[in-house]
Amino acid sequence: MPSLRQALLLSSSNCHGYSMLEFAKQEICSFLEKNNVKELIFIPYAQNDFHGYTAKIKEVIDPWGFNVTGIHSYPDPANAVNSAKAIFMGGGNTFLLLKRLYENNLVELIRTRVNEGNLAYMGSSAGTNVATKSIHTTNDMPIIYPPTFDAIKIVPFNINPHYIDRVESDKHKGETRDQRIYEYMEMDHCSPVLCLREGSMLLLDGDTLAVKGVAGATLFLKGQKKTDYPVGADVSFLLNEDKDIV
Repeated sequence: MPSLRQALLLSSSNCHGYSMLEFAKQEICSFLEKNNVKELIFIPYAQNDFHGYTAKIKEVIDPWGFNVTGIHSYPDPANAVNSAKAIFMGGGNTFLLLKRLYENNLVELIRTRVNEGNLAYMGSSAGTNVATKSIHTTNDMPIIYPPTFDAIKIVPFNINPHYIDRVESDKHKGETRDQRIYEYMEMDHCSPVLCLREGSMLLLDGDTLAVKGVAGATLFLKGQKKTDYPVGADVSFLLNEDKDIV
């Protein structure tokens, strides 16, 4: 098993033209096989129907040769994570997800085990948001209060999933996603924001980070114009916390 941190961060589980997770099947299977994973713990905390959400994921991933079990099936979530080789953090509402992770004392535990190379992390949408430095750049409504916006910090920057850099209609005169992100970039506490289009994902392998999937990503840095990165791009420089990239 690799001794370095491993993570696969998806913009979402769904992508136009594909069935659920189909666009990411090859990357998911390679990621889990590389980390010698057969049993995958799914964390459905971003939604309220734990059983139903887990069943959907299980229906997709089990036929690929892996056994999915919802974390709610275990009497102690922390013990489940502590003994797991891999977890999959599902999407939904990011505020609700982060609150439940803190309630179950999982944030620091997951961070430690991933950084030590003992836990492979998969996330989608909200599950990707909570893997980052903070949830400031989620698209979700703050329907509940987590104790802090600080997240698991597997990567030292922020992500905006489901990114779209144009409005659906020329008649739309409201705020765009870019405007919202630039507002965040004006804050003193801002971090770089890597925006993942639908079908895009990030593969973290130790000290390397690459854009994967069927769509690219866009990077926002403080005081700079946004930069596009195609599928296959190396964005490992974003992992260097000591480098002043903001």
